[in-house]
Amino acid sequence: MDGAHDMGGTQGFGKVEPEANEPIFHGEWERRMLGLTLAMAKPGQWNIDTSRYARENRSPRDYLNRTYYEVWLGGLEVLMAERGLVSREEIETGKVLLPRKDVPVLKPGEVDAMLRRGGPTARATDAPARFKVGDRVRAKVMAPLTHTRLPRYVRGHIGTIELLHGAHVFPDSNAMGRGEAPQWLYTVRFDGRELWGDDGDPDASVSVDAWDSYLEPAA
Repeated sequence: MDGAHDMGGTQGFGKVEPEANEPIFHGEWERRMLGLTLAMAKPGQWNIDTSRYARENRSPRDYLNRTYYEVWLGGLEVLMAERGLVSREEIETGKVLLPRKDVPVLKPGEVDAMLRRGGPTARATDAPARFKVGDRVRAKVMAPLTHTRLPRYVRGHIGTIELLHGAHVFPDSNAMGRGEAPQWLYTVRFDGRELWGDDGDPDASVSVDAWDSYLEPAA
């Protein structure tokens, strides 16, 4: 969706100031937030794309006034509340008021294996790839109302296919519970001047992973 999270190439937010020696977590609660997110994958009631959509589907005011892991927290609260895994009263009080039964729990001894397994998205397909390395393609102009992985700043611009990754789960469909609908996935390189005109760095390029339905042949 076109939300406040899609900030790539957007002006007006000031210079990016990298933090020297930035720690992985800025507080113990952030470490715990990551752990909670991973643990809540165990019940299997949503997928990674649903989780991403829950984080980005927030008003600009709410999204931009939260830190990175505060956005994660907001998304997790929504997902759990929608499925009856937590109530608004429990979120507000921080206390379990109605214990849930028959909810799978991630045990400490299972964490390492779960992290190593990850969540592979590659899927088999008999459909041939529409594009090959070196083909010039245009990212479609689109304004999706729900989750998408195509950044706004490349839409309508021409790039070149760099890599073919085979077929992968289509996030736009998967996020909404409409099935995995796997499509061919490509890496597309866009030149800086193509994206930002004369103000773009002529020596810069951006590579974006794009699913088949995001692309069309360049005229």
